[in-house]
Amino acid sequence: MSGRSSRENRRRALEEARQRQRRKRRLLLAGGAAVVVLAGAGIGLGLGLSGSGPGPGSTPAAAAGGTASYAPLSSLGPLTAAPSAGALGPEAVPVPAGAAALAGTSPATAGQAIDGINCQTSEQTIFHIHTHLTLFVNGQQRQVPAGIGIPDAVAQQTQAGPFVDSGSCFYWLHTHAADGIIHIESPVKRTYTLGEFFDEWGQPLSSSQAGPARGKVTVIVNGQVFKGDPRAVPLGSRENLQVEVGTPLVAAETINWASTGL
Repeated sequence: MSGRSSRENRRRALEEARQRQRRKRRLLLAGGAAVVVLAGAGIGLGLGLSGSGPGPGSTPAAAAGGTASYAPLSSLGPLTAAPSAGALGPEAVPVPAGAAALAGTSPATAGQAIDGINCQTSEQTIFHIHTHLTLFVNGQQRQVPAGIGIPDAVAQQTQAGPFVDSGSCFYWLHTHAADGIIHIESPVKRTYTLGEFFDEWGQPLSSSQAGPARGKVTVIVNGQVFKGDPRAVPLGSRENLQVEVGTPLVAAETINWASTGL
């Protein structure tokens, strides 16, 4: 009897999570205004590039355990123009057109705690923010796949593309669509990092590697160059985060957060 009761409770919890995700998706689709993606190229691109993106000004979040160090975007020298934005996905954010995923989701992260981050049957919304991640490898854009941090992910088809709305559990950092939006939905308010997200993804991240891609790793946060270990990059609210492996380096992209409803 206790086993059946436990399974029934789990089934109910999963159904409640699915219903919340359906409501979330309907809200996103209902308010899905166009998102403007801005891109710059050449020498001298500065902090103004990201002025329309982050909610709390253009100052990146502080790194976990201390203050992060940043350099002007112009310190990177000439940059290749960013590609045109793809079509809007189910979260009203462009999905990179024709880009392959950097890596698939990993069965190795199938519910056990990772870096102290648990996988729970429902999403935790005491602390709820979003970060946008863009990826380039040798100047070619790669997708951040849907379903990171959602084991046994089940995607629903929407008019704007697939949206993962259920799974066996939800890690506190996860993705619902292939648009680069990282959902930070946690029972505690603290700073999470890019390294923790990659650990959930089951992919390596260092100064010389991101997922299977090897080369010098450059990280741009809200139009500023992060100086330090890429794993320590903080995931801040409404930040535009860009990770580039190798060269050529691509101009920083931003999304207009005000248009997303996130």
